[in-house]
Amino acid sequence: MHFRTRTLVIIAVVLVAAIAAVVLIASQFTPQGSNPAFTTAVDFVNAAGKGNDPVATALLDNAMKAYVAAHCPNGSPSACVESYTPADWGALQEAIYRRAAPDGQAWDVEIIANYAQGKGASGVCSLIHVEPDAGDWRVAGWAGFVHCGDPASKDMATNPNTPNRAP
Repeated sequence: MHFRTRTLVIIAVVLVAAIAAVVLIASQFTPQGSNPAFTTAVDFVNAAGKGNDPVATALLDNAMKAYVAAHCPNGSPSACVESYTPADWGALQEAIYRRAAPDGQAWDVEIIANYAQGKGASGVCSLIHVEPDAGDWRVAGWAGFVHCGDPASKDMATNPNTPNRAP
């Protein structure tokens, strides 16, 4: 009986250690939605999608601020984003982190958002390119803001057919 108990304890310890190792390894190789670069991307889409231009503009780098001033109605990032989504999709409910891929020191962050009108909702995919800026992260480009079922929403970082690319 003593041998069997000791064997079970050893197996349990090895099993717990193996599970802990898998969790640790996975956490080191899987970018988390709480990464500050990813948070910047999500915050930008939520702010621009809900008409909060002061917050959305503050998250842009200088080149994107110039782009918005020159290409978006009234120099408004919200107006650009609003122009990409059909009115029948309704209003932005929430944008969340989907996944990200490194691009040198920058990140290409995919966001999925829900727009709803009445009882309906639509998954909307966008790509937000964020770059480091003086210890913070800034939006340096975007693309998409299309239905996630649209073929143009696939591989948005490299897909030349992805609409609404800025700059």
